[in-house]
Amino acid sequence: MNHRLARQLTDRFYRYLAVSSQSNSAALTLPSTPEQHQMARLLAAELESLGLQQVIIDEHATVTAVKPGNRTGAPRIGFITHIDTVDVGLSPHIHPQTLRFTGEDLCLNAQQDIWLRVSEHPEILPYRDQEIIFSDGTSVLGADNKAAVSVVMTLMENLNGDHGDIVVAFVPDEEIGLRGAKALDLETRFNVDFAWTIDCCELGEVVYENFNGAAAEILFTGVPAHPMSAKGVLVNPLLMAHDFIARFDRQQTPEHTAGREGYIWFNEINANASEARLKASIRDFDLASFNQRKQQIHDVAQQIAARYPTGKVAVTINDIYSNISNAIGDDRRAIDLIFTALAELEIEPKVVPMRGGTDGAALSAKGLLTPNFFTGAHNFHSRFEFLPVPSFVKSYLVAEKLCYLAAR
Repeated sequence: MNHRLARQLTDRFYRYLAVSSQSNSAALTLPSTPEQHQMARLLAAELESLGLQQVIIDEHATVTAVKPGNRTGAPRIGFITHIDTVDVGLSPHIHPQTLRFTGEDLCLNAQQDIWLRVSEHPEILPYRDQEIIFSDGTSVLGADNKAAVSVVMTLMENLNGDHGDIVVAFVPDEEIGLRGAKALDLETRFNVDFAWTIDCCELGEVVYENFNGAAAEILFTGVPAHPMSAKGVLVNPLLMAHDFIARFDRQQTPEHTAGREGYIWFNEINANASEARLKASIRDFDLASFNQRKQQIHDVAQQIAARYPTGKVAVTINDIYSNISNAIGDDRRAIDLIFTALAELEIEPKVVPMRGGTDGAALSAKGLLTPNFFTGAHNFHSRFEFLPVPSFVKSYLVAEKLCYLAAR
């Protein structure tokens, strides 16, 4: 392992983690939290100090910059990463630590008795005798996606071989619907021939297929009445919601599906005697099946409305992101170059259908094919998220190699 590079990446990662930048799904602004502006300002200042050109930071906390190429005729390439970390009910403040894994259980936080148990997390076993970065167990680690931010920024500092123009973009609010990437102007801010995100998991992972995703909201309006005179009058919106959920297959949920299997996930409800508001996530790799799941929401809503004729059922469904593979055409350079880079670096590729979405899905839907490769981290969105330092270094080496390969 390149120890100088490992230290460079780790120091930068720690510095970025010191800026708390969770997104907030309840906010309607872009960015959804003011802390993301702080992160954006930090990156913009660093990019200027590194000599990049056209450094722009806008009111949405989106930062773009260009590293001019020195190879005539090379394609113009891009890297996009997100600056927000996810809110899963843990602390927004991240306190990273680097521990050596010797094969034994690891104490992440002695004061709060938080342990990573090997029996519960066997995914750590391949990294025995490696330095691994963790949080202190009170938060996620934030490798999703500040490890990638660290890779791209370190690349901008170190890159000195032959390469074409490289455009970098750092966007907010990926964790709450790819909002920043959706707002990114591909004509003036991220005008590249092809691009990559660095926003997935273990060493060697490559993603060019992900879920089609939609969000559904179902509003049940009941008829309130005093219990003394409720017979034949009261319509309970909680029971309407219960009957609605009961008409869906319990085996087609996140906890019962894997691989390319889709699902409908009822994940939030707010209710009182007058109305119940139910939210659901709809996911599927296959576009036809995805559309069938959305139609099922509407069909069941009609059935519940018929069962409770004096109540009301209203459905709203919004698409969030689409499958990157929907955008694959004749130009597969962005995908093919990843496999060439992995082969030259002797990293075994692990092609994964991502059961989620990345900023690349938003850009691919706009016509810019943007596949994804690994940061090296495991257990995203968890207090047990961890990042083996050798994998972190290899993520950087892949990004570096892509710049040189594209210019050949």
